[in-house]
Amino acid sequence: MAGHSKWSNIKRRKAKMDAQKGRIFTRLGREITIAAREGGSDPEANFQLRLAIDKARAANMPNENITRAIQRADGTLGGATLEELVYEGYGPGGVAIMLELLTDNRNRTASEIRHIFSRHGGNLGENGCVAWMFVQKGTLVLEMDSTGAEIDEVLLDALEAGAEDVQEDEQSIEILTDPGEFAAVQKALTTKGYKFVEAKIARVPLNTVKLDRNDAGRVLELLEELEEQDDVQEVYSNFDIPDEILAELAQ
Repeated sequence: MAGHSKWSNIKRRKAKMDAQKGRIFTRLGREITIAAREGGSDPEANFQLRLAIDKARAANMPNENITRAIQRADGTLGGATLEELVYEGYGPGGVAIMLELLTDNRNRTASEIRHIFSRHGGNLGENGCVAWMFVQKGTLVLEMDSTGAEIDEVLLDALEAGAEDVQEDEQSIEILTDPGEFAAVQKALTTKGYKFVEAKIARVPLNTVKLDRNDAGRVLELLEELEEQDDVQEVYSNFDIPDEILAELAQ
């Protein structure tokens, strides 16, 4: 699961320095609109909407933006019709990549995504070409400096709450759950005082591909450009970059 964890950490560090709040808020607003459209506008009864709102608040999205996004779902406000898409492909070194997108123009989005893959030595594939390499898991992330608890204490609390696994690195602790148990685990741990920097249903790779220095740089460039494409909501990959190479690329 190295690719999932490392890319999540890279994205979180990047988000802290990202001054383009407008782009972030646009993505979060789309996610809220889709969740409200599919499950209703009450976050207490719509778990996906509650997750989307929590993510928006964690990014300091204004409450009025959240309200407008919900109103777009029931037609109270106008706006383009959004379509959910999942794209799959391969990057340099044979790494698998999955994208979750929201778009109002499927043809434009497909052309732009295909061009990004091609420019960085990858290729957009057919539906199902890499989906079998990923499994959906609930993910709850704690930053190491946000909790005074030791990893053993977090592990015990998480397992008692119904989590499947706990993983750690230098920056974060990641709690993995079955998607069906995600809400219960999150509620139980929140009640105990844990505050999560990320809480969502994610696509976690079943296996990883270790990359050398050359392919690692190219893969990160590809993933960063995909992240910057306006219609892309989430990017998942199964790369494994050794820590020494990752540190070198970060300089």
